[in-house]
Amino acid sequence: MMIKSLTSILAAVVVVLFTYIPTSMAGEAEIKAAKDVIDRQIKAFLADNNAAAYSHAAPSIKQMFPSVDRFMDMVRRGYQPVWKPRTYVFGKSAEIDDRQIMQQVFTTGPDGIRYEAIYTLQLQDDGGYKITGVRLRKAVDAGA
Repeated sequence: MMIKSLTSILAAVVVVLFTYIPTSMAGEAEIKAAKDVIDRQIKAFLADNNAAAYSHAAPSIKQMFPSVDRFMDMVRRGYQPVWKPRTYVFGKSAEIDDRQIMQQVFTTGPDGIRYEAIYTLQLQDDGGYKITGVRLRKAVDAGA
């Protein structure tokens, strides 16, 4: 019950962020860097390069899934629309704070259904971005 409430709260925060925060809030270089990380991870999934896909996960994700196999098992079970998308296109971007970016990605999953994936990425000490999470749901608007 509590997880359902937290999920509802997170969904509301995402809607508010993308509705009221201008998409140009984050710098172009930061947005491009975040998109590049997501793009490289999706391409690694599509190429079955599991180690490369895992390399784009943030340390907090790697703590929860401490091996490539455990990470990939989680991805295969819960994130097929980003694991094996038929198509994907980037949507809006927003800077959460000076170290975190939120990026919307629309995919067509292997099931032919359109999905919206909201990625969060965090700037690492080495200057690169890593993926800290993905929230996935069926796309509300098919025209995006």
